[in-house]
Amino acid sequence: MASSRRVRISEVSWWPRPRGSLRPVLPLILLLAGAAVGFQAAGQGTAADYERAKGLDSLTRDKVLNTRVKVHWVGEGERLWYRRELPGGTWEHLLVESGSGERRPLVDPKVLAEALAKAVGHAVDPGRLDLRDLEVSASLERLEFRLDPGRWRFEPRSGTLSRIDPPTPAPKREGAEGDGQRREGRSPDGRWQASVRDHNLHLQALGQGHGPDRVLSREGNIDDGYSADVVWSPDSRRLIAWRHMRPQEHKVYYVESSPADQLQPKLESIDYLKPGDRIPQRKPHLFDVEKGVEIPLSDALFPNPWEMEPLGWEADSGRFLVVYNQRGHQVMRVLAIDGKTGSIMPVVDEACPTFFDYAFKQYHELLEPSQELIWMSERSGWNHLYLCDTRTGRVKNPITQGEWVVRGVDHVDPVSRRVWFRAGGVRPGQDPYFVHLCRVNLDGTGFAILTEGDGTHTVDWSPGRKCFVDTWSRVDRPPVVELREGETGRLIAKLEEADDAPLRRLGWRPPEVFVAKGRDGVTDIHGVIHRPMGFDPARRYPVIEQIYAGPQDSYVPKEWRRLHRGQEMAELGFILVQVDGMGTSNRSKKFHDVCWKNLGDAGFPDRIAWMKAAAATRPWMDLSRVGIYGGSAGGQNAMRAVIAHGDFYKAAAADCGCHDNRMDKI
Repeated sequence: MASSRRVRISEVSWWPRPRGSLRPVLPLILLLAGAAVGFQAAGQGTAADYERAKGLDSLTRDKVLNTRVKVHWVGEGERLWYRRELPGGTWEHLLVESGSGERRPLVDPKVLAEALAKAVGHAVDPGRLDLRDLEVSASLERLEFRLDPGRWRFEPRSGTLSRIDPPTPAPKREGAEGDGQRREGRSPDGRWQASVRDHNLHLQALGQGHGPDRVLSREGNIDDGYSADVVWSPDSRRLIAWRHMRPQEHKVYYVESSPADQLQPKLESIDYLKPGDRIPQRKPHLFDVEKGVEIPLSDALFPNPWEMEPLGWEADSGRFLVVYNQRGHQVMRVLAIDGKTGSIMPVVDEACPTFFDYAFKQYHELLEPSQELIWMSERSGWNHLYLCDTRTGRVKNPITQGEWVVRGVDHVDPVSRRVWFRAGGVRPGQDPYFVHLCRVNLDGTGFAILTEGDGTHTVDWSPGRKCFVDTWSRVDRPPVVELREGETGRLIAKLEEADDAPLRRLGWRPPEVFVAKGRDGVTDIHGVIHRPMGFDPARRYPVIEQIYAGPQDSYVPKEWRRLHRGQEMAELGFILVQVDGMGTSNRSKKFHDVCWKNLGDAGFPDRIAWMKAAAATRPWMDLSRVGIYGGSAGGQNAMRAVIAHGDFYKAAAADCGCHDNRMDKI
């Protein structure tokens, strides 16, 4: 229930927003510092505070070494090399044996520097060899790199350095397709070229003796016509073509107050579809090329598509599979279209009373020749993988299961029948948003977690997938870089471990991680607390929440950074918080569903409970002075905070908010 207490909203979408600028939230700073909420206070932040906030980037830059180690694999991954930062602004190039983790210099920097100095006519610092675009041969006998004024080849054994011409880039192939199936129009046997004329599909005979051109369709028109991105069957006897329905025109108008070409304001418009409008849609059409006729398809199973994503033809050309996402995102199907008869069978037919997260929780891969499909679903209440039989439409087994979520699939090996994937919440006792690498058999057995550290992980696989480099960190722990065995995850060697002590000596502090119960008193809500460098626990600080509660993701930072967004705001004398309330993603389906037809909720009951719990043991958090700011969906959230929860949030800065969900969400 909205409070009768007066609150202030600042809509600042007209301000330019250079990165790191505090300008869009200056009204919020002033409101929290002034008398708008009935208290006496001087302006928030001194001139020195503003200068320090402005200079945070330069102050903290280059203080912590090896926070972003980029590895480069040699050959099939038997070795790797990387550039290691050293104190004093120098670096070295290290070569690592993947099997043992043994490290040694990739090249003698003094020898290479001397050779370069002779070639370019001036001294070259061996501690600052800027070897750009460095390529290392599998035999280690040749290094090629770019260093002004050209590209060079160095042979370590002989010490020979020679200037070489830059490699000629390979010609870019036009019309390439990602799933290995032809879409550029030419049939696999080379006999036919598909094209579109007057919105209809034509086939041009290629070469001699192939007969006349054929007109496959005649009913296409400007509003509902064919495109040339056809998908041929492997045997070239049939093809799927797409007929596209154009959207309706819906103009949204705005006034340009100060146009460059005239003194008076100017009325402008853009095309912007709204709820209920006719959206662009495409539907498949099946053609028999030999007979030159269309095989009719019933659209009873795909009546109102938001999207239809082709999975492709089966290897024997028998069926074409396509993913159907119905407008409204409550029906998802995988449909198998019989190439001879046009009959359609649902391989997967799933309905959801709320919504499918079609943008970030969809994965599907056809397995040949076993005629199976890997399908991602939240049907159990958690995001998991399932193995489906494409012939019967039956789920053979869950591949993954448990009260944790699959965050993405890295690799599927159909021969060994295993899948490598990323998961969140898979290690008990750790933050459920931390991402770990896992492996499992397609029958659901053999589950293993391949990464260990208490943090969130990113991996870089060797080309032969025998090992990987794991980089992990937390907001309060700098990155650790480890070399691990690909099969078991066994630690081979720790390559680097960053140390943030130089930053801490400056008074820098990482965000504080805090967890509290949400609105139900049961669910853990995760967030972080940013404090200024000159933090004084005896003071009382106003609190500002930086918000973005769009349901497509989670937003509280999990990786270490020297400078998080919002730290500049904290430097002005605030406590800045970030929280992932209910309705955001990467937890259970129940947690996510809070946003269903309820975007205005934005997790505020959880956010408020979290802040109250934090302040209960942190008396320096003054919850009588709470402000909030955000952009885009965060702008909507910020304005909603003071409208619906004005008894808690006293001021808001809303940047580019989309405020009326009745008019903006289709």
